[in-house]
Amino acid sequence: MAQKTSRPHAPPTLSVKGRDVRMRTIGILVLIGLAIWFIAANTESVGIRMWVPIVTLPLWAVLTVTLLVGLVIGAVLAHRRAKR
Repeated sequence: MAQKTSRPHAPPTLSVKGRDVRMRTIGILVLIGLAIWFIAANTESVGIRMWVPIVTLPLWAVLTVTLLVGLVIGAVLAHRRAKR
């Protein structure tokens, strides 16, 4: 359960083995675990049309590249927003 701290507007935390862990960190870890499970469960080969040629790759590779590209785009956008 979330514990209140003495700081106003402190992020909600859980105590795990004596350490305070932010709820956001736990949520991110759960999403990472689900992404890894989803990628590992999809092992079929798929054909992808890249304008003209059709490339056949394992679906896990396509999903991994898509995830990495999404993470890079998200990091760039977050960095640009933090600069403002």
